[in-house]
Amino acid sequence: MKKIYLIHSLILMLSVNNLFAQLDVKNAAVVYITSATDTFFVAGSFTNASGSAFTNNGVFQVKKDLINDQAGMVAGTGSLYLNGSSAQVVSGSQTFKTYNFFSGNAAGLTLNNNLSVTGLHTFSAGMITTSATPNYMVYEAGSSYTGSSDTRHVNGWVKKLGNADFVFPVGNATYERPVALTNLTAASEFNVKYNRGLTPSYTSVYNPLVLVDTAEYWTINKVSGSAARVTMNWDNSKAPFPMFMLSDVRAAWFDGIFWRGIGGAASGTVATSGSITSNSVSVFNTNFVIGSISWVLPLKIISFNAERINDHAKVNWVIGNELNVDHYGLERSDDGFSFYTVSTQLPFNRNNTEFYSYEDHKIFKNIVYYRLKINDRSSQVSYSKIITVSATNASKEFYVVTNPVESSIEIYAGASVKGTYNYTITNTAGQLMQSGTMDIPYSGIHSINLKPVFTPGTYFLLMKNGKNSLQKTIIKK
Repeated sequence: MKKIYLIHSLILMLSVNNLFAQLDVKNAAVVYITSATDTFFVAGSFTNASGSAFTNNGVFQVKKDLINDQAGMVAGTGSLYLNGSSAQVVSGSQTFKTYNFFSGNAAGLTLNNNLSVTGLHTFSAGMITTSATPNYMVYEAGSSYTGSSDTRHVNGWVKKLGNADFVFPVGNATYERPVALTNLTAASEFNVKYNRGLTPSYTSVYNPLVLVDTAEYWTINKVSGSAARVTMNWDNSKAPFPMFMLSDVRAAWFDGIFWRGIGGAASGTVATSGSITSNSVSVFNTNFVIGSISWVLPLKIISFNAERINDHAKVNWVIGNELNVDHYGLERSDDGFSFYTVSTQLPFNRNNTEFYSYEDHKIFKNIVYYRLKINDRSSQVSYSKIITVSATNASKEFYVVTNPVESSIEIYAGASVKGTYNYTITNTAGQLMQSGTMDIPYSGIHSINLKPVFTPGTYFLLMKNGKNSLQKTIIKK
């Protein structure tokens, strides 16, 4: 592409309303955009060379890359528009300064150099991504921004100067996840970045904290200045948030070894969204996260059962306190040992009681076994108890007569379920309490006498042979 070089010692005075350059432009001398009615339009890239001078008091539009090597650049009183149709890059060795800034490139803008705003930054379209060096989207003292959203924010580092309260428009290019600094007592310089992913050292917590959010956190560095209060927020539609008790939510910071509480009172709803503002903090240059001084109520499998309907099985499960589940995997076994997935279902994660079911139409001849695999968002896996369905409809022929029980379990068996059965009785922790065999040679009531080890509580009975099974929750008086 052809380039225009301004190489003479002259001042380009834009006294006409518009000056359009359809090529790349390099300023090696002096460019001065005079007033708010003047527009300098560059359809290509613009380079502001070392030793040059550039002042914008009007409108400066660049459709491609912006490179600045001018030291001591002044912001002027004009507006910079980076609104090309293909991805743009800001680079160079020196911070590019502008008064107002309009970021309007849907394809995105990458900062490989600092870009400084003194007036108003308007997010019109597209993401701003800063390099890992790092480089910064800089908001000078007295500056502000408008229009940020999930599709328009800074994916990377934001720098703020001054002593005014400020909400940092940071996120991860998918969701905006802002954090605020308030109650500054002196002019300060802070750098902030949002981090999505497993919180580092999340198990190292200092009393009274017992837990911290493991899905996201913010890095807040102080270059200079005063103490401040940190306001963090949660939004379950954007990042999973633990089912903390709202009254026990606290702000926390990492001291290099432990996550320590820094107080605060939360507002909002744990299952949806809310925020917490910390006490005044003077130590920064570390990570900040939302924590809790009490344990999370765990997800609870209220029920998990299956029944035979004509020639297929229907499996139902009910989940309480559902939150932070990634997916459910319903697994089947035809021999009681080797399991395989027959259905995958996504959760609601509404911190409510939820109902699920699946109809398994694969033919079975004897007994089939099912278990529920629960995969949470932190990659942890847990399993339900194993349930069974028999090919014969024995529900009216095979059942526990009375429940709760005292010293024995009374079982009615009809003529169609005669045979020899293996049985196990386990407690709620899965510990085997009693096992044995039972012969059922005739129709009638048969007893399993309980050993003295059974204390009042809940137990699970499983009886099975090659054709039939009985599974029942037993309450011991």
